[in-house]
Amino acid sequence: MASFSSPWACGVVLALLPSFFFLALAASNVYIVYMGERHTDQPNLLEDSHHQILSDILGSKESAKESILYSYKHGLSGFAAVLSQSQAKLIADVPGVVRVVPNRILSLHTTRSWDFLHVKPQIVDGILSRSHSGIGTIIGVMDTGIWPESESFKDKGMGKVPSRWKGICQEGEGFNRSHCNRKIIGARWYVKGYEAEFGKLDPSDGVEFMSPRDASGHGSHTSSTASGALVENANFRGLAQGLARGGASSSWLAIYKVCWATGGCSSADLLAAFDDAIFDGVNVLSVSLGSPPPLSTYVDDTLAIGSFHAVARGISVVCSAGNSGPYPQTVINTAPWVITVAASTIDRDFPSVVTMGNNQTVVGQSFYTGRKVNKFHPIVYGEDIAATDVDENSAGSCDLETLNATLARGKIVLCFQSRSQRSAAIASRSVLKVKGAGVIFAQFPTKDVSCPWSFPCVQLDFAAGTSLLTYIAASRNPVVKFSFSKTVTGQQLAPEVAYFSSRGPSSLSPSVLKPDIAAPGVDILASWSPASSSKPLDSPQNKASPFNFKLDSGTSMACPHISGIVALLKGIHPTWSPAAIKSALVTTASVTDEYGQNTVAEGAPHKQADPFDYGGGHVDPNKALSPGLIYDMEISDYVCFLYAMGYNSTAISLMTRVRTPCRKSAKVLLNLNLPSITIPELKQRLTVSRTVTNVGPINSVYFARVQAPAGTHVSVKPSNLSFNSTTKKLKFKVTICAQLKVQGRYSFGNLYWEDGIHVVRIPLTVRIIINDYFYTET
Repeated sequence: MASFSSPWACGVVLALLPSFFFLALAASNVYIVYMGERHTDQPNLLEDSHHQILSDILGSKESAKESILYSYKHGLSGFAAVLSQSQAKLIADVPGVVRVVPNRILSLHTTRSWDFLHVKPQIVDGILSRSHSGIGTIIGVMDTGIWPESESFKDKGMGKVPSRWKGICQEGEGFNRSHCNRKIIGARWYVKGYEAEFGKLDPSDGVEFMSPRDASGHGSHTSSTASGALVENANFRGLAQGLARGGASSSWLAIYKVCWATGGCSSADLLAAFDDAIFDGVNVLSVSLGSPPPLSTYVDDTLAIGSFHAVARGISVVCSAGNSGPYPQTVINTAPWVITVAASTIDRDFPSVVTMGNNQTVVGQSFYTGRKVNKFHPIVYGEDIAATDVDENSAGSCDLETLNATLARGKIVLCFQSRSQRSAAIASRSVLKVKGAGVIFAQFPTKDVSCPWSFPCVQLDFAAGTSLLTYIAASRNPVVKFSFSKTVTGQQLAPEVAYFSSRGPSSLSPSVLKPDIAAPGVDILASWSPASSSKPLDSPQNKASPFNFKLDSGTSMACPHISGIVALLKGIHPTWSPAAIKSALVTTASVTDEYGQNTVAEGAPHKQADPFDYGGGHVDPNKALSPGLIYDMEISDYVCFLYAMGYNSTAISLMTRVRTPCRKSAKVLLNLNLPSITIPELKQRLTVSRTVTNVGPINSVYFARVQAPAGTHVSVKPSNLSFNSTTKKLKFKVTICAQLKVQGRYSFGNLYWEDGIHVVRIPLTVRIIINDYFYTET
């Protein structure tokens, strides 16, 4: 019997988009009936069987036809339908049904970044030259659609659409077949699941397009980051000007619009997109979306389900890690078969100098390039101009409806971030409403610029904010002025893990290290939709001409960097599995910045980054193309992982339609052949195994070197590995012994395999647990 998840058990979530739309959710009336791997290669027969199941439950073919939204029949078997909870429970008992889960609403999570990663055509043996910029690979992007007129998606110099491509160019509002070309070779859109939850979208309000056309800008940004064409003099309102390009600029793009500017992404629509993408023939899938914790089980999570079937067919799936950092256990998209990407900074910033009336200065960051800033204005502290009957602390952070309009008019308002009000955008709205001249927002240190671009705003750290506050208190008529924001590169230590980037360990499967890798995701310039309604400030005073490129931040921006790199790697190594490609990325990643210092993770306070911040480290694309050794896996390894997680064996067998002998043991989880070793509970002594495959010189000898996690002793047997023409795979064992008899937190180390040319590093992550830690006082 299949299991059933109620809407409340699975935790239906609210979607939080960059445009700050909120939607209230009632219990889902759309259910996804997942039936595992296809039992036939004939899609029509599968679709008929899905209709028959619905007809038997609902009583007629007509009712079934009205109920069904999607029939998943290409990459997997199942369907999405409008059902009552009781009907969903009946379907869960039908033989062959793996799981019935309610529809969920998921949320969306460059001129410099690719140069910063040294993905440059000038490097003769580099990844860009070796892969010919990704020629021959197809990147599928699941997002908010695309703005096809953007210069980033021109098809000049692109080859013919490959004959293996089975996708379509689905027409709709403002989008016809002519909008597809030799760059955008396919485009589809999915709205049935979304509309079944929230009702019909009304395109007449100008917020959305009922087509693959992008209304929010997010999808155009991620698509162009992964595979945008070269665009000269790209900039955002004069900032970050230069040559914009995607990582795999010669790869083809396939667009799957599953997210909507009015509120999020339906999981029923998302699974339909996975089903089509597998059929269409993509090589890489870039998915910058997900649900915040608590995490659904892997058989309840449509992103995990869809990606499982994609990976089973050799498609690499790259996902964002989430934007709930810097707090631990917030990482999402934690399935071991996907590549989960954290966000990091690059060496570019946008300084703006704040000059006080006494000629002293402090430096912050800003995106504002408009008028009225480079002259002195009176400055006041928000707490000193609190509106009547308003808490002074709320006014100090410039929360909405907290400021006295008379006292704020024409002045720069100093605001301090608080626990309840963390947003520079909200402070700017508040000051704009009372006709203030601008905002200075003091907050925790971060390189992510969150100030709006359409209103005078400078963000700086608490120390600089306190200097301004001291000046205000000491001066009878305090005044300040801003300098215009400018672009500066090469003067920032980078990369650093971004403050917002979600952190591990995984709350669902702590023995699987997540995130896997970090990539640029802070203030990234890429293509944007001119129709975007997600402007930071909604005011007639702040109307601006549409822009075609925009600076944006998030793990959503980091994800397509890895997607582009994966496309390049697939062009060089077309026979490598998704696990092999992930291994190459992780084992060659960097854990130091451009100056050789240990990478830092932004936080409260900043700290030395560890594997829960960035997985294997910050991506090094040129090293990834020749990793020396790889930690490879097959789909059977993931099946045994699910079995060891405790999932129903019948359900798991339906997922693959292939019987896989597996042991139900916690040791299976620890021995999963990941390019990392994570032990959440080390009690005394534990031995785990890994297998490596030689992809370097045929005759190679590697020697082990260990940096043991604090409080442990680590040994490796054998300590050297010899490969030749007949020996291409070798197994080794790692024994970790606890040397402390106290309850510990996680500690970190590394295991290296070195042959004099390659350095193959995997992180070691260990937490010591005492058997009798919980005791009764005497």
